[in-house]
Amino acid sequence: MKSIIFIVVLACSAFTGLGQKKAKASEAAAISAATVERVAKTLAADAMQGRAGQVGGVLAAKFLAAEFNRIGLDKFPGLTSFEQTFTAYETRTTALYVMLNNVPVAKEKTVLVTGQPHLNWAEDDDPAPRVIVLGAEANFNKAIRPLLEPTENTVVFIDPAHQEAFTRLSRHLQGGQLQSQKPGPFSTVLAVVAVGNNPIHYRIAANTTVRPVEMRNVVGVLPGQNPERAEETVVFSAHYDHLGFLPAVAGDSIANGADDDASGTSAVVALAEYFKKKNDNARTLVFVAFTAEEIGGFGSQYFSRQLPPQKVAAMFNIEMIGKPAKFGPKTAFITGYDKSDFGKILQRNLAGSPFRFEPDPYPEQQLFYRSDNATLARLGVPAHTISTDQIPTDKLYHTVDDEVESLDLKNMAAVISAIAESATSIVAGQDTPTRITNAGSIVR
Repeated sequence: MKSIIFIVVLACSAFTGLGQKKAKASEAAAISAATVERVAKTLAADAMQGRAGQVGGVLAAKFLAAEFNRIGLDKFPGLTSFEQTFTAYETRTTALYVMLNNVPVAKEKTVLVTGQPHLNWAEDDDPAPRVIVLGAEANFNKAIRPLLEPTENTVVFIDPAHQEAFTRLSRHLQGGQLQSQKPGPFSTVLAVVAVGNNPIHYRIAANTTVRPVEMRNVVGVLPGQNPERAEETVVFSAHYDHLGFLPAVAGDSIANGADDDASGTSAVVALAEYFKKKNDNARTLVFVAFTAEEIGGFGSQYFSRQLPPQKVAAMFNIEMIGKPAKFGPKTAFITGYDKSDFGKILQRNLAGSPFRFEPDPYPEQQLFYRSDNATLARLGVPAHTISTDQIPTDKLYHTVDDEVESLDLKNMAAVISAIAESATSIVAGQDTPTRITNAGSIVR
């Protein structure tokens, strides 16, 4: 009888010791300010070349994969590395010539969207392209948007009253267009020119290259420890890409993207490190650094197709947290606050804390639709972006001056710590935010 009691005591002691070790690990977990600073500085360094293309983008991805490996994350199911590679297609127009009624249209007033390597069109072709004349009173965005993914050959002559909107579109498309799928054999030609009441006679010639481009997200996983919750996922994300090079200002042409979004990406790494040390997540946690947010959200779109959205309990997307919010230090805002109870849960978990989350103060900026949360939100996931950026007055946004020296690293660490604390009940499987049913049309 004594030996049985001794065995039971040993077992209880071992179990208690294991519980104490786990409790101590949980208590010891804290957001590392050193990690936040190191990752932000590395990603925003000149050596990363603005984290775009097949040089800077690949360097950044390799660095982040090494970070996930250092932390001890698992690979995403089906992957053999932390890099989630996929193919997109770049189309680049090398020549475009438009003539209307024997008068050439200026190059800067024309745009081509195409999947065809060569065009040689005239109004007497059989079959001829469809011709649209967009008058001064037309809704430019509504008319043009569906034509940017052409399913038939179309020529659009645009009244000069829309020059400003056309210029914005042209800047967005310049330097090549990227698509998630190989473009079909159709084209849309846009030309800003007054047509008047004269008969329309045109000739159009163009050359375009279409090439596959390898892209890569960086994804790591902490498996859930509760068998009843492990199939449910909580995503922590940010985009690591930026703009690469811009026209030089005072000799500097590198768009370092320290706030946009090295700040958010450093948060993802720090949170992965924190939850790995804490070692008590009931739900599976996925940490992802997206590519190609700046050029259309292709990284998040691909990622969203690799997991069942109904199993994603919540998405914490983190974008531009490098400067204090308009509400002051130790605050941040949540986009789409009214679209689920995600924000209310986070704020409840911060009760008694000096930190607080606020609804997005810039609804006119449509920020809910302008970051990587948008794709999963459209699929019903309570996917929201956490940010502090005062975007209407941010003079550094998308400039070569978005340097690491502009970041408030102490406040960044406070924001990331608040995200970690506010996520507690969701990570533990105790709270599940309501699904989003009114995301609307996601327009980037």
